Amino acid sequence: MKNFLISIPNLILSLTLCLVLTSCSSNGVKMSESSPWETIQFEDQSNALDVDFIDNNHGFLVGSNRLIMESKDGGRSWEKRSLDIPAEENFRLLDIDFKGSEGWLIGQPSLVMHTIDEGKNWTRLSLGKLPGQPFLVSTINEGVAQLATTSAAIYETSNSGETWEAKVSDPSEQGGIRDLRRTSKGDYVSVSSLGNFFSTLDSGSDTWIAHQRASSKRVQSIGFNPSGNLWMLSRGAEIRFNEDINDVEKWSKPIVPILNGYNYLDMGWDPDGNIWAGGGNGTLIVSKDDGKTWNSDPIASDLPTNFIKIQFLAKDELDSPKGFILGERGYILKWNG
Repeated sequence: MKNFLISIPNLILSLTLCLVLTSCSSNGVKMSESSPWETIQFEDQSNALDVDFIDNNHGFLVGSNRLIMESKDGGRSWEKRSLDIPAEENFRLLDIDFKGSEGWLIGQPSLVMHTIDEGKNWTRLSLGKLPGQPFLVSTINEGVAQLATTSAAIYETSNSGETWEAKVSDPSEQGGIRDLRRTSKGDYVSVSSLGNFFSTLDSGSDTWIAHQRASSKRVQSIGFNPSGNLWMLSRGAEIRFNEDINDVEKWSKPIVPILNGYNYLDMGWDPDGNIWAGGGNGTLIVSKDDGKTWNSDPIASDLPTNFIKIQFLAKDELDSPKGFILGERGYILKWNG
């Protein structure tokens, strides 16, 4: 009788867990037989945070602790570079973006740099007192760029950074952000700093529109798929897809491919339409059927790193798309698909 009474709480817990999981889509994850990724490990243990290419061969990678690296062979090898900034200023270089020979680089705290010669020389620009810290930069045209900050403010320059014009009427209502993405058409989406709601900003609009999150789970990150629909990653390793591009509050049921205690941090679509999701402790999974089933990547699972950013680059200057997954502690993956 005593053993039976002790087992009752365990039985209740098991039943509760089953009920929770039945509200999600969890199909299990098998290990893929092969991987389209190649591991690159840098001697520098800084975290890579962004990468972009000028043409098929020439690209730059930036990250924490002033990390900036240059590749001239399509990303197969990288050499460390330096910027003309005081040694005592320890910047996190967050984002780099090129269009032709012109490029922009931003970092925290309050760093914006500009180049017009493919990164041979960089000019540091004065920002003044903008709300928040630089978070995302986008090269629009010659001398034209948009800068987004951690307070969800959006600024645009049309004179190579000499002056900046505010593009958002009142970003203060956002209360700060933890994630922010932009499409090539100029639409933005952001996640509040606490992950309790997300907001959209349409191209041509000057007002952010706040939206409720899809569940009680806090939002980890959010972004656009190649068709312009939204995806959402929430705590508890939940994946959701927006089902109607005209209704950003209509979401699929949560998909939970792996329950290993680690959240997913980013998603990306490769040129073949496969969906990749990466996260903590070497977690990298792929779906080849629009999220119905998932496989784990065999190369990534052996690496002692957290995958924080998935990037597939497709631009006019590239003959074919490039793909990179940026990890912590000096690890990145290069796509050879």
